[in-house]
Amino acid sequence: MFYAGIDMLFSILFPILFLVVLGMILYTIIGNISTWNKNNHSPRLTVPATVVAKRTDVSHSSSANAGDMSGAHGYDTSTFTSYYVTFQVESGDRMEFSVSGREYGLLVEGDTGRLTFQGTRYLGFERRGSKAAYYDRPENGEERQRASWDPER
Repeated sequence: MFYAGIDMLFSILFPILFLVVLGMILYTIIGNISTWNKNNHSPRLTVPATVVAKRTDVSHSSSANAGDMSGAHGYDTSTFTSYYVTFQVESGDRMEFSVSGREYGLLVEGDTGRLTFQGTRYLGFERRGSKAAYYDRPENGEERQRASWDPER
């Protein structure tokens, strides 16, 4: 009698759970295709902009080796880092884009230049100026004056 109830419960819950998971997968796929299509139909714009912020998002993942959830065989751990840069355009609007690690490393807060994007897709940034301080000395041996924001000034 007890097992008949579990069979009935399983025969009801399994299809519902399956449909919920399938619905979530389809929702994600359709949303990503919609964003991709919207970006492709958006104009490609190049505007003057300033880098105002940078941030990273580090995700950690850990799974047991050999399918042993007790961890007796150790764990395989991996990390993934996403890089984001926020630009401010002349109108005062701010836009955050996902960028590659290389682009993230090359950009400095305060850099000004021309931002190229298409919808929510970052295409590039051509730097016009930088807040990089001068630390070298010209041939005459005199140290160059540093920018006013430099804490060592």
